[in-house]
Amino acid sequence: MAAALEIKGLEVVYQGVIQALSSLSLNVPEGAIVALLGANGAGKTTTLKAISGFLPLESGRITRGSITVGGQDIMKLAPHRIVRRGIFHVREGRHVFSDMTVEENLVASTFAQRRPRPRREAFDEVYSYFPILSQRRAQPAGFLSGGEQQMLAIGRALVADPEMILLDEPSLGLAPLIVKEIFEIIARINREKKVSILLVEQNAVIALKYASYGYVVENGRTVLEGSTAELSNNQDIQKFYLGVDSHAAA
Repeated sequence: MAAALEIKGLEVVYQGVIQALSSLSLNVPEGAIVALLGANGAGKTTTLKAISGFLPLESGRITRGSITVGGQDIMKLAPHRIVRRGIFHVREGRHVFSDMTVEENLVASTFAQRRPRPRREAFDEVYSYFPILSQRRAQPAGFLSGGEQQMLAIGRALVADPEMILLDEPSLGLAPLIVKEIFEIIARINREKKVSILLVEQNAVIALKYASYGYVVENGRTVLEGSTAELSNNQDIQKFYLGVDSHAAA
């Protein structure tokens, strides 16, 4: 498959002196789910912000490397241009508009659509994936449960009709059953809509279950990559990310 997203030798600094990424490289093929694994502070979220153009909002900048989507350079594009290029960033912590209703949150995402689409058609698609949101459509988003807010955050991405979704810690703070439900829907969206997904997820077990390929980041650089089957069988991955001690098991 062709690479929908390609990052080469990416370096990022904050406030001109703090290096967050150092020669990071990765590919996300069209229609694939790719996991980005690593400890807290490894550079995973910074990678997503570099792609979506959020870095300047946090005194960050790219000092070296390239980011292309479909072979086209996107590094000089403003965030709203990147969204309309088909890349939607679902940020860690959900970031819904808490004082607005569910449906008003979806309305807000229509301004990010990359091509005209009937509003009702877009909303009905979201409700087909997340029926609970249809029941909550007139309720302020701040009154939703954490799982429902995560569903809404992903639903806003769907309204924009993306080619790629950048998902940052979708399981954060959620009960295991809700996490499983959300990941099943993410897999369904990927399968049915052929949306490419770059997934940052602290829960390596579930990330490796639903992704087809993965990268491990340490100190801002890619140190390991492979199919999720290969990574799952790697002893270092088992020890540090899956909680399996091969020596103890032996």
